[in-house]
Amino acid sequence: MLRSHRSLPQWLRITAVKDRLREDAYCREVDPGEAEAIALARELGADRLLMNERRGRRLAAWEGVAVIGLVGVVLLAKRGGLTSSARALLVRLEAEAGIYLSPQVREAALASVGE
Repeated sequence: MLRSHRSLPQWLRITAVKDRLREDAYCREVDPGEAEAIALARELGADRLLMNERRGRRLAAWEGVAVIGLVGVVLLAKRGGLTSSARALLVRLEAEAGIYLSPQVREAALASVGE
């Protein structure tokens, strides 16, 4: 994490996975970052794991870890009144962060929040 950021917010904490054998087993199914995230979410009893990759989401669900994707977070923000436009957020994420959503997925997601 610190390789990418000079400093971290005080509320953010870095925690290492304890069960390296489980993490290694997950690495046979998904990339190392996803494997570590799933193992850590399981160890911590996380409410949700933010993950977009299909294989990682499938493995996390199989392991009993609740998963939400970036689109799901945007939809929660809209439903919770934290943003007035899910469409604007998705457009910005596509333009600035390089995420890709098929037109069908984008429109279905937006329809679910009345946009």
